[in-house]
Amino acid sequence: MADNIQSLEDLGGALGSSGASEAPRHEQKLDAQGRAYATGKRKDAVARVWIKPGSGKIVVNDRELEVYFARPVLRMILQQPLHVANRDGQYDVRVTVAGGGLSGQAGAVRHGLSKALTYFEPELRSVLKKEGFLTRDSRVVERKKYGRAKARRSFQFSKR
Repeated sequence: MADNIQSLEDLGGALGSSGASEAPRHEQKLDAQGRAYATGKRKDAVARVWIKPGSGKIVVNDRELEVYFARPVLRMILQQPLHVANRDGQYDVRVTVAGGGLSGQAGAVRHGLSKALTYFEPELRSVLKKEGFLTRDSRVVERKKYGRAKARRSFQFSKR
């Protein structure tokens, strides 16, 4: 920097001129078929999600949603992003999910679906982010340690 900055106002003026104060612009990201793709993760589960405009059909691993996620709670978790964004029945969703259990898979699909919605409609980002659907829940199972029965549980103590 050729000129010396003596105060905070000078620093603000120098940063404002470089364009650092502008927020990043989010743009629509679509593939050749007009679909939005995103990957969602939760625990050990990884979900690949494609969405396109349609009648609201959701297919998970080549099966209907009601067949793959039989419990109503898991279906509710999966459909939360569409419900919050008021997009029920407007998108066809195709999902392949692997790893973990059903609860982790439902969370992974919810994460991926939220990201795919923001790629298709960037203006939905603030609504989904406020609900916490775009945040990756990084909690995973703690590993088992040697000398322990489980991750933290000790073996039963016996005096004799």
